[in-house]
Amino acid sequence: MSGVIGFVGLDQLSLDMAASLLRAGYKVQAFEVQNLLMNEFLKLGGTECFSLREAGKGVAALIVLISHVDQINDIIFGHDSALKGLQKDTVIILHSTILPSHIQKLEKNLREDGLTTSVVDAYVFKATSELLNGKIMVISSGRSDAISKAYPFLSAMSEKLYTFEGETGAGSKTKLVTELLEGIHLIAAVEAISLGVKAGIHPWIIYDIISNAAGNSWVFKNYIPQLLSGNVKYNFLNPFNHKLGIVLDMAKLLTFPLPLLASAHQQLALGSLLGHGDDNTPLGQVWDQVFGVHTADAANAERYNPEELATQITAKSKTVNRVGFIGLGAMGFGMATYLVKSNFCVVGYDVYKPTLTRFESAGGLIGSSPEDVSKGVDVLVVMVTNEAQAESVLFGDLGAVSALPSGASIILSSTVSPAYVIQLERRLQNEGKDLKLVDAPVSGGVKRASMGELTIMAAGSDDALKSAGLILSALSEKLYVIKGGCGAGSGVKMVNQLLAGVHIAASAEAMAFGARLGLSTRMLFDIISNSGATSWMFENRVPHMLDNDYTPYSALDIFVKDLGIVARECSAHKIPLHISTIAHQLFIAGSAAGWGRQDDAGVVKVYETLTGVKVEGKLPALKKEVVLQSLPPEWPVDPINDIHKLNQKNSRTLVVLDDDPTGTQTVHDVEVLTEWSIKSLVEQFRKKPICFYILTNSRALSSEKATVLIKDICNNLCSAAKSVQHIDYTVVLRGDSTLRGHFPEEPDAAVSILGQVDAWILCPFFLQGGRYTIDDIHYVADSDRLVPAGDTEFANDAAFGYKSSNLREWVEEKTAGRIPASSVASISIQLLRKGGPDAVCELLCSLEKGSTCIVNAVSERDMAVFAAGMIQAELKGKSFLCRSAASFVSARIGIISKAPIRPKDLGISKERSGGLIVVGSYVPKTTKQVEELHSQHGHMLKSLEVSVHKVAMKSSEEREEEINRTAEMASVFLAARKDTLIMSSRELITGKTASESLEINFKVSSALVEVVRRITTRPRYILAKGGITSSDLATKALEAKRAKVVGQALAGIPLWELGHESRHPGVPYIVFPGNVGDSKALVEVVRSWAHPLRLSSTKEILINAEKGSYAVGAFNVYNMEGVKAVVSAAEQERSPAILQVHPGAFKQGGVTLVACCISAAEEASVSLLCLLNFVLVIVVMNI
Repeated sequence: MSGVIGFVGLDQLSLDMAASLLRAGYKVQAFEVQNLLMNEFLKLGGTECFSLREAGKGVAALIVLISHVDQINDIIFGHDSALKGLQKDTVIILHSTILPSHIQKLEKNLREDGLTTSVVDAYVFKATSELLNGKIMVISSGRSDAISKAYPFLSAMSEKLYTFEGETGAGSKTKLVTELLEGIHLIAAVEAISLGVKAGIHPWIIYDIISNAAGNSWVFKNYIPQLLSGNVKYNFLNPFNHKLGIVLDMAKLLTFPLPLLASAHQQLALGSLLGHGDDNTPLGQVWDQVFGVHTADAANAERYNPEELATQITAKSKTVNRVGFIGLGAMGFGMATYLVKSNFCVVGYDVYKPTLTRFESAGGLIGSSPEDVSKGVDVLVVMVTNEAQAESVLFGDLGAVSALPSGASIILSSTVSPAYVIQLERRLQNEGKDLKLVDAPVSGGVKRASMGELTIMAAGSDDALKSAGLILSALSEKLYVIKGGCGAGSGVKMVNQLLAGVHIAASAEAMAFGARLGLSTRMLFDIISNSGATSWMFENRVPHMLDNDYTPYSALDIFVKDLGIVARECSAHKIPLHISTIAHQLFIAGSAAGWGRQDDAGVVKVYETLTGVKVEGKLPALKKEVVLQSLPPEWPVDPINDIHKLNQKNSRTLVVLDDDPTGTQTVHDVEVLTEWSIKSLVEQFRKKPICFYILTNSRALSSEKATVLIKDICNNLCSAAKSVQHIDYTVVLRGDSTLRGHFPEEPDAAVSILGQVDAWILCPFFLQGGRYTIDDIHYVADSDRLVPAGDTEFANDAAFGYKSSNLREWVEEKTAGRIPASSVASISIQLLRKGGPDAVCELLCSLEKGSTCIVNAVSERDMAVFAAGMIQAELKGKSFLCRSAASFVSARIGIISKAPIRPKDLGISKERSGGLIVVGSYVPKTTKQVEELHSQHGHMLKSLEVSVHKVAMKSSEEREEEINRTAEMASVFLAARKDTLIMSSRELITGKTASESLEINFKVSSALVEVVRRITTRPRYILAKGGITSSDLATKALEAKRAKVVGQALAGIPLWELGHESRHPGVPYIVFPGNVGDSKALVEVVRSWAHPLRLSSTKEILINAEKGSYAVGAFNVYNMEGVKAVVSAAEQERSPAILQVHPGAFKQGGVTLVACCISAAEEASVSLLCLLNFVLVIVVMNI
């Protein structure tokens, strides 16, 4: 890097930016009046300027700090302003937080006055996310030419750069949205703590639990400890409230409602009034006056550890012989079945009869009513939706209480109000049966419920807790025992739901406001996720808003209920919770509009309907070259040698379970097994290979069958490995680079047999196919554009369709919310390219057990760096399960790619029969490739079309007739030396469900199998187009049990050599994926493998040449060396040639020379003609 960057004005962020620019090789100079800041700048290596004009002299970019609009005239337009010394091509970067309108007016004046044409604004702040904590983030905007000019400087001075092309002011607009969220989060945090204190719960207990739960936000986690410790003073209020006032002023100009922010602003105004102007008053005292509580006294009360208390109580738990369980909904079913797996005798009841059947199949007992399941139980678990249902199952007709034996305990895990739990305990005591109640609301979701990994907040008498302790312990990963008796557990859950509900509504308000400001909502989401304005719910729910996908992972009506509990409790306790009650009204409005059963993120529709904005953020297609050039340079050291050394230390065999045959796209000299008996696997392990593949073809199966298959293979791998000494292995699930396939079913199946791993790794990058992952978004290259995967035809796959292109969101989508997007870790391209393998290893080792981590990559070097870091982590004892595309495998074993394989490389150039091309894939890319094949090469092929309608939808007789007709004709054509194309007809027939679509696919694929099986001529080579097609042909039609991957026929197109046991041993088998290559890729491969034309005359050769099939040359030859040279060149170009024996040469070489020409023509792999004295003497073909 070279060039000088000027600074006008310095602050702490400016110093960080200057340090980064210096590290990047730039020189920096600055004008600043404060000596302390200038001294720091000089220590970094900067140069001091003594006037504004001097700061702008000779600079490539001038960074101008403007903290107030009044500074503009002096700095920009004054007599000795910084602009006086500027060169015409200097770009001005406004480092500012002033309003967008002021920035836009300034840019307009600068352009109109001719002072500069390149102006960008930059909002600079330090990130707070785990990945970027403390790193500089820059949000810049401006015209396209100005952004391009400023990009190198902005990129050098920031860890994360966001650019908005268009008018300036985007940075300032983003700041307005972040301040909106920070203001709402602040008041929500104070309301939550105040409600908890009023409910008698220790505020530090509330903080400890919720800071690790769904109600958390950055503000809550970082502000509440300061508030409780008395470190925040009254003087904080007025400046903060002033910022919120500016946001509200902007909303007023835009006629945009911000009810939550307006409420937060009023609460801050009330706090300012009650503080009486004493700047040193602890802010906690101010809020205590607002809410009528005594937070400071509660915070200073004796603290306890609720997890330790739980451990102490469960250690003294009483034996439980029989458990009743009422409410087998999504959560309840998981909890009840986990208790069954944990060897408890569980009898369950639910009003939905099919659920009872499922529970019985899972090993549980079933009852006919709440009364029935309560007979003889030690513990009864109630997991129903609300208080009304709890009341009904306990005290209604055939209710549970009447049947419960004396001394039984009830665990109430529903989300209900603390008041209800308190009165319920009194009623149970009045029953005179020594019935005990445990208040134990749960959190964690359906998957965690089924795995016994819930978070449970339990409260009750010691005796009740000891009676229920074994059940609570079995169901929970985190068990908290809250002091205060029944009601305290529901109190903590209520406070969490207050925060969670407000944060969802606040996210909706913020994103809708951002859309009204004209910001890219997807970019805004990413920015806020890295800032102090984020929350757990923001990161989890906003992706649903961006995708306009309101599949109900958690229904909107749940918050109508839960915030209704908050509203009743605050009324009962006479505590004014303005922001919570307004959030409640927003959810009620959403429910009234008919969205109650949709996802709770649907509350954003309230804003969209009122204002006409759309939060949905469609990912744009990007210019490939621009994006790739914008990334940091690759890691400078090729890690391949290190990978080889690490693999020698690691000594693990990589076993790749390939869901179709196309996964061998990047490897060579590796074996593929198409059957996985223990005997075959033992034989393979004894060879101690670095890697081998098992072709599962599971993509052609239903999810249920794929799960069974993966478990079967993993069981056999375990058994085989035990039979071979000193063998260890790592399993990789090779899947589709366009994200189709059985996820998460296959990884779930694998870990159920192999055991839990430290993390699932997802890396769908595949260079040869044009699949790139950048900033967690997966792209498919289309010519010079990068198209988000969710916007391609692959995302519309009938069996494996999806919506999300962001891999974090894709994981949440495919797991139906079980793995939230916010919990998915990511290895960025920046980390790969700046930190190298060691940084990868460090990040992988820091992941929590059971994490999911995605890998960004755009080059083979990126993938190799990741692979090296992963092996380092494995050597430190970490274990991973990778779901990857093909590129990861070759990187992981350190394979160096080689040139495409041609027929002559395998010694089959003189084989006489035709080649067989079978096309089963129906994706649009394949259809285009087939059209191009017909257009450019059709005159050299015989084409046969198998009717999809006949083989998949008609009678078995018509199906048989179609199969026999095709096979017989193909046999004839191949024997006649004709390359033969067999393809399914192009109409796409889909079923009503994914399973029906897979069944239709199976019928089509099995028909093609039968066609190939019945072909009687051995082909010269076989090309199978489509993953399912190629698998079925190899295993079923050709009966191959193993094959060797020789290499690739073209980049990304595997070439196998079939095993000796197959019907055609040694025949080259080209596995052509359905989704790889441009429109000409298929014709390119077919041409390179095609049998030479059978041409009988000079006229025929010249006519075909005229059609564009090839070029043809005529060459005078005088000796044997000349003949050999012409033959070699013709074979290399795969074009016919004419050998001309000049009369003079005939006199010298005579009959011997002519005989040499004839012999060469007979042996050549292309058509050659021999001419004497320019008159045709003889035509000899390779036939």
